[in-house]
Amino acid sequence: MNITGKIKECIIIGDPVEHSLSPVMHNAAYQELGLEGQYVFKAERVKSGEVGKMVNRVRKEGVRGLTCTAPHKEEVMQYLDEIDPIAKKIGAVNTVVNDNGVLKGYNTDWLGTVVPLEKVTELAGKKVALLGAGGAARAMAYGVVEKGAELKIYNRTVEKAKELASELGCRAGSLDEIREVKDCNIILNSTAVGMGERTGESLVPEKYLTDKHIVMDAVYVPLKTKLLTDAQLKGAQIILGTEMLLCQGVAQFELYTGEKAPEEVMRRAIEEPLLVCK
Repeated sequence: MNITGKIKECIIIGDPVEHSLSPVMHNAAYQELGLEGQYVFKAERVKSGEVGKMVNRVRKEGVRGLTCTAPHKEEVMQYLDEIDPIAKKIGAVNTVVNDNGVLKGYNTDWLGTVVPLEKVTELAGKKVALLGAGGAARAMAYGVVEKGAELKIYNRTVEKAKELASELGCRAGSLDEIREVKDCNIILNSTAVGMGERTGESLVPEKYLTDKHIVMDAVYVPLKTKLLTDAQLKGAQIILGTEMLLCQGVAQFELYTGEKAPEEVMRRAIEEPLLVCK
């Protein structure tokens, strides 16, 4: 499709970003609502240190939306005019909306965590283990703490986990303490372990997984990571990374367009290519 002055462009940036299904998901939604002549969603690889240049382009060219994935969710904040209070508290932005040259940052990732979890359990009072302490982890941690869960963050660099934990009033530990997850109700993986070069790996040894667990993975390529496969074999309830992608994407779509998102169309758009490749 040719980009004209009439078409509002939305771009997802990351490094890498080639694996992202956000363009497929958003473009399917545009088509469903008859908006394909008004909006188009693309992916562009942007390296660390080049985010400011990209934000300048958003202003100059009138790009409607900028979706940020790893590793840009924290770096992008310094270039924005306004930041939503929730995104400010999380300390990460995954959604930038351009309203006539004023760039405002939001975070919809926390909804990608909370909405799927609340479909299967009450979060208040639950013991939650979060693996990782990066940009995605910040949103996941905020979401479960906001809903009253008891959270402990596990990270290879324990200082980073402690820094995030101190902001949210929860606990932190190293991956050497991962055996503690056996006593948790919910296990969340925010790391890239399980995808790319680390496909077939998991931070949680199978022996610590039980049928009492709910296990959720931010990774969605492959559709079922080793962590989710191991958990399912133990009888645990699993939540696919596509549910996280979908729920944050629904909120993001509505910020970009002002229209109610066609959720089922978006779900099919992201699950079908993954089922074919499984």
